[in-house]
Amino acid sequence: MTIRSFAKVNIYLKIIGIKNDYHLINSRFMLVKNLFDTISFTKKQTKDEKFEIVGNFSCKIEENIIYKAYLELLGLKEYSQKIQNFFKYYKVEVEKNIPEFAGLGGGSSNAAFFLHLTNSVLSLDLSQKTLLGLSCRLGADVSFFISSYKSATVEGIGDEVKKFDEDLLDLETFTPKIKCKTPIIYKEYRKKLNTNYDKIIKNNKLLSSKIKSLKSDEIMDNFKIEELNDLYEPAVLLYPGLKDCKEDGYFFSGSGSSFFRRKDG
Repeated sequence: MTIRSFAKVNIYLKIIGIKNDYHLINSRFMLVKNLFDTISFTKKQTKDEKFEIVGNFSCKIEENIIYKAYLELLGLKEYSQKIQNFFKYYKVEVEKNIPEFAGLGGGSSNAAFFLHLTNSVLSLDLSQKTLLGLSCRLGADVSFFISSYKSATVEGIGDEVKKFDEDLLDLETFTPKIKCKTPIIYKEYRKKLNTNYDKIIKNNKLLSSKIKSLKSDEIMDNFKIEELNDLYEPAVLLYPGLKDCKEDGYFFSGSGSSFFRRKDG
């Protein structure tokens, strides 16, 4: 009972508005086929009422997004007893390979693939619509991973996911030892928006409309890192060491700190 929990990169990430204090995005998400955690359900030595997660995490179990996904499942009253009974006898083991605080969606991926694995192993037959409903309450990137798309256009606050038809690129990632905190990077970008909101958003929308129909390799061939990811510059302002990590041909994923490029690039 094991599933791979893949990383993602943002080929591009443009902020195209603000709604109810949330940043609205237009982005291309792509799975990284050679970077993944593994999630397994393994037998406990003895029956235990406590939900158990084993893995190299830097947070308490109550803060772990897998635990939060478990609580969302328990909110489905018709399945809650079955789910609780199963996890009295089984624990969740996660082998972590995706760096944390890196813009690669590791936590969101773990939550989504935990939901997929639970749905499969326990034969819950939860619909995609139900799983997407759960994902929206867990985090901005979870919906992409729930979709099972390899490449997708992601909009709204990350909850609007539309399949993009293209082959997966062979990507390599580089993650410096810098832990980027997403909220403060968005806060820094908001300062820029406050200088000339209408003009910046208009330009972002224009560029988004120009590149959203292009395949990912075309985007990477024709645009620069600063053009493609609106969070790169505020991230560098807050974490100056990122600038020293930038190399030609690399792009920036999410709010960082990871860079990526095509292996053949």
